Amino acid sequence: MSEPTIFELSKPDRIGVRLPKLDIPLQTSPIPPNYLRKSLPIPEIHELDVVRHYTRLSIMNHHVDKEMYPLGSCTMKYNPKINEELARLPGFCQLHPLSPANAMQGALQLMWELEEALKIVTGFSAVSLQPAAGAQGEFVGLLLMRAYHKSRGRSPKKIIIPDSAHGTNPASITLAGFEVLQLPSTHEGLVNVEELKKVVDENVAGLMITNPNTLGLFEKHIVEISSIIHSVDGLMYMDGANLNAIVGIVKPFDMGFDICHLNLHKTFSTPHGGGGPGSGPVCCRKDLEKFLPVPRIVHTNGKFDLNWHEKDSIGKVHTFFGNFGVFVRALCYIRMNGKEGLKKNSQMAVLNANYIRCKLQEYYDLPYPTKCMHEVVFSGDRQKKYGVRTLDIAKRLLDFGFHAPTVYFPLIVHEAIMIEPTETESLQTLDRFIEVMQIIAEEAQTNAELVVSAPTKTPVSRLNEALAAKLLDVSYPLE
Repeated sequence: MSEPTIFELSKPDRIGVRLPKLDIPLQTSPIPPNYLRKSLPIPEIHELDVVRHYTRLSIMNHHVDKEMYPLGSCTMKYNPKINEELARLPGFCQLHPLSPANAMQGALQLMWELEEALKIVTGFSAVSLQPAAGAQGEFVGLLLMRAYHKSRGRSPKKIIIPDSAHGTNPASITLAGFEVLQLPSTHEGLVNVEELKKVVDENVAGLMITNPNTLGLFEKHIVEISSIIHSVDGLMYMDGANLNAIVGIVKPFDMGFDICHLNLHKTFSTPHGGGGPGSGPVCCRKDLEKFLPVPRIVHTNGKFDLNWHEKDSIGKVHTFFGNFGVFVRALCYIRMNGKEGLKKNSQMAVLNANYIRCKLQEYYDLPYPTKCMHEVVFSGDRQKKYGVRTLDIAKRLLDFGFHAPTVYFPLIVHEAIMIEPTETESLQTLDRFIEVMQIIAEEAQTNAELVVSAPTKTPVSRLNEALAAKLLDVSYPLE
């Protein structure tokens, strides 16, 4: 066999660096020839150039360690670096998921302790850590609903949601085999109790709701709502996406909920975005525990084990046990803060959101002019009469170094601007953000073209989003 040609210069790439080719003889590989690359570009670049390249990329990218990330309903809070250190301990990150139980006692203990902590936070009797995202947690919770009604010889078809619901809610409901029954909100932005009474009957399997809701408002009639749903043997499901406002203050179980999912990657401080990683544990009341996914972690005689033998379980819903690295970060966060720390975090999140509400309500329309919880929803309608849309306001924020907030959601608010400051932003940062939002409101009146053409100071300027959606091209030629 002839010696391979190791390097052969290819054409210059897009940044002017010439990429050498590595020719790999097909005979040396067990991979079938039709699946094997004929050449592999390996750049020859000076180390300092590599360091500068990735440093430049990190500066161009926006992240929570760089500046405020006020995405509503996303809880983009600070992620303590100790969480990352612990998640990278060899005993955790190098543990094989198929190890026998007696070889991973530490990992099982960590998961068991996290489940116990989440029981305390929510008031529920049982937890499954298996779901790998909030949406999957919703799906699992709805499967528990279905299993519960089936065990009682019933097959109700409808799940009620408010018109302000998260977009994943109706999708999860449909995927679980139920029908969506949407309920209009009141002028206060809350569930319309009178309308709820009209639609609740024996064909209602349950109600799915976020509390605080997506408008950042607490459902003050939640106990009455729970009573109405329970009167027809329906179940109450809480989407826990907004739990960051109430941890340590009120428990979902005490509000009348039967099932709840949590977003560890939001409330309990795990980095997220870009599609993952996530974790959406499901909590439930005692009589629903038998339906939870297997395996279940059990603690007997001082040892931890996995129980696969639950005949009523809905089955396994995720590979292995879930996203273990997220569990490590979440338990670290909970143990560091403790009971009082978690409560204070919730109080500060609410305080920060109301601070922004009070400072900006003179500059932007406030559809629901009342105290909010962890997030506040404004409307850009006032600016629209000057030719400036909510999207333009969001783009202009980028010029000042802030990430844009959530826009056009909830759908029931016209030109919605949803802002969630979280508890981790300082007063100085909040004041700077408020000042920038005020400047943009004034620019909308005096120099609308500046706002409409934004951003102008970012690495990439305003894109043609309609064209980009039609002609999506994210590929990069290797040769």
